[in-house]
Amino acid sequence: MKEYKSNEELLDYLIFKGVIIKNRKLALNNIQKYTYYSIVNTYKDVFKYNNTYINNVTFEEIFALYDFDKNLKSIFLKYALEIEQVVKSLIANTVSEKYGIKDYLQYDCFDVNASKTSIDEMILSIKEEINKNYRKHNAISHYKNTYDFIPPFVLVKIMTMGQISRYYGLLKQDDRQNVSKYFKISDKLLKQLLFNITLVRNFSAHNNRLYTFHSKFFISFKSIDESYNNMSKSTNLYMVMKGMEKLLDNSKNKQFIKQINREIYKLDKKLIAINSKKILNIMGFPNE
Repeated sequence: MKEYKSNEELLDYLIFKGVIIKNRKLALNNIQKYTYYSIVNTYKDVFKYNNTYINNVTFEEIFALYDFDKNLKSIFLKYALEIEQVVKSLIANTVSEKYGIKDYLQYDCFDVNASKTSIDEMILSIKEEINKNYRKHNAISHYKNTYDFIPPFVLVKIMTMGQISRYYGLLKQDDRQNVSKYFKISDKLLKQLLFNITLVRNFSAHNNRLYTFHSKFFISFKSIDESYNNMSKSTNLYMVMKGMEKLLDNSKNKQFIKQINREIYKLDKKLIAINSKKILNIMGFPNE
């Protein structure tokens, strides 16, 4: 489509392409609220074969997948934020105890094997974040004005998950291990998980399609499930989910998995033209 079409015309176009619409009024309402592009263009591919819709596909199924992914993003975002908060606290405590609350951004506080450029970029990024939050965050302005430095336990509050992930990766190994031992995993695995959870968090927060998530940042998944066979050699959403389980306490983890299972069950009840196992396969779930 290279020209504007009304919502009515978009539904007619979809019917012309072979998609069944069971409830036109509800379909129009959903398109008006969420847009045709967000629903159909983003989620139609799994319902096609050789660029043609498979038999008996309904708009309601496409919307069910859209709704599933939307709810999935809310779940992953919620628990990524929980992990972010815990990791920030652990890093702040580790750094403060070892280097003090003032001079922890010196070169000798970072991994000697890390590139000077990476450290410089991280420090610059932190300083820019402080300047950006100077008038927004009372604690930042207080410490800056009163003491002319920002202690770690204040700094981490304004750092993004991407920044905290990179910062963790540049710490000395014994400092990284001091954080990772809380989760009973290696510092290498925690570093890999944080990079990928950051991506999933950003996908979720910026409303990108999540269930098809793949990342080039590899996770040493054999440390989590030695029997898992990952043919694609990239990190998928299932692997991130199992990694997040490692970083959540028992109560939060049960809630996390329960909510994901609920959404899978709801989707399974609404799909007819395709099987929900096809969606789970794309997410990286093992066949069983």
